Amino acid sequence: DVQLQASGGGLVQAGGSLRLSCAASGFTFDDYAIGWFRRAPGKEREAVTCISRGGGSTTHYADSVQGRFTISRDNAKNTAYLQMDRLKPEDTAVYYCAIDRTVFYHCSMDRESYDKWGQGTQVTVSS
Repeated sequence: DVQLQASGGGLVQAGGSLRLSCAASGFTFDDYAIGWFRRAPGKEREAVTCISRGGGSTTHYADSVQGRFTISRDNAKNTAYLQMDRLKPEDTAVYYCAIDRTVFYHCSMDRESYDKWGQGTQVTVSS
């Protein structure tokens, strides 16, 4: 049974940092690209970043987080990470991780490409 468990959210002041984790089980973790998405209140779910399968040689970032967020993966631990630095109040959202079983060499920022999702973890950034 494919499972993804996101954790690490919390309340942080603007300018602070958080690291989210996405623990996976029930499948061969390094076979699939991983994506992080977020949904702010009243808004659509949007892509934050993604990392390709295997060694994760390909990553993409939304313009809004480029230079502040870093995605990584540790295949030995079946876990992906989202390091979030210089957080802003507009980063407040529920963050989700997901796997993409349709791509092979790259990763997609299209949420329609992802078919397995973890439960979200709340990130709140105070001003």
